[in-house]
Amino acid sequence: MADLVPPNGTVHWVGAGLSTGSGLAALCEHTDGVRLWHRTAERAAGALDRLGLTGRAEPCAYTLDALTDALAPGDVVVSMLPAPEHAALLAACVARRAHFACSSYVSDAVLEQVPAATGAGIVVLTEAGLDPGVDHLFAHSLVARALKAIGDDTAASYRLTSYCGGVPAVPDDFRYRFSWAPLGVLNALRSPARYVEDGTEIVADRPWEATREHLLDGETFEVYPNRDSVPFIGQYGLPPAWNPLTFVRGTLRLEGWLRAWDTVFEQLTAADDAGIAELARELAAAHPTTDTDRDRVVLAVSLEVYVPNGDSGITDENVVANGASWCGSYLLDLVGDEKESAMARCVSRPLALGVRHILDGSLSPGLSRAAGTAARSEEWLRELADEGLEFRLRTKG
Repeated sequence: MADLVPPNGTVHWVGAGLSTGSGLAALCEHTDGVRLWHRTAERAAGALDRLGLTGRAEPCAYTLDALTDALAPGDVVVSMLPAPEHAALLAACVARRAHFACSSYVSDAVLEQVPAATGAGIVVLTEAGLDPGVDHLFAHSLVARALKAIGDDTAASYRLTSYCGGVPAVPDDFRYRFSWAPLGVLNALRSPARYVEDGTEIVADRPWEATREHLLDGETFEVYPNRDSVPFIGQYGLPPAWNPLTFVRGTLRLEGWLRAWDTVFEQLTAADDAGIAELARELAAAHPTTDTDRDRVVLAVSLEVYVPNGDSGITDENVVANGASWCGSYLLDLVGDEKESAMARCVSRPLALGVRHILDGSLSPGLSRAAGTAARSEEWLRELADEGLEFRLRTKG
């Protein structure tokens, strides 16, 4: 592995959309070298004014060429652009030996560049937002606590669920308002989901058809699986001696969402790509998030571990009948205010924290996720709590 390129304090925050919030302000408190890149310098200046950061960061007009020309070794590029644009930004970072950070999942196009990035001595920080990001921190923390209580070589079964959603703080008839690209919302629903239920891997070609009720603090939500959950069994460090009864990462919606979206699902099933794009435009116009609306973010991660007693054997039915030997849960439930949305707060603050860890040299060259280890997850959770991101931990056993 090449030596780390020393961070120089300059941060290029690219994009000032709905997920850019107080994390950018927190970053400006730790370095005076922040540049905000937007479609035009005027729009970047307007975003800085909205965030109360006029004079604390430099507004810049974004093009990939303009950003590339501005990069120097040791700079940090923070991409708030759509995920398909990350690979081109990372390529520019590799060429200029600048570090890279984003809140998105690791795409194949990004993963292909990790060897070159590692060789160049730069950090590639990914999955450092809300989901993915804080959800990983919660899961790593719960798994570590359960391992400490039970041991990794003890035969056991477990249920792990992780659900996250951005919903209206005041429910409307549609049970949703679009706070990010509607086409992205619809295409996510069109993507098959793989997860574990009743000890068996399941693939849901239409994830909404796997929707079920989920109770949190006496409030009923609706949840469904999202993407491919199975690889995260290994990423979260769950031991081979533990058998997954349930392992699902998914999306949370308000009660009544499934019924309210009946006609949407019919069109998703029947329409081609052009029809889906037109549907996205219609839904965006009909159900936008306005300046007066307040959003709500709910992230709930829970882990239950079942250890059989000496007489029951280790069948799934027996261990569940005996009750959980250890259980724990994290709940984050925040509502936006007039200063920033809950989603902007929950995405930008963890990402800004990750950037600060790039700046202080504590992350090594190559690929890094927010929750690389259980110890780092605990550290980041403490730091986020100290900075005012509110969440609750409950454990038993």
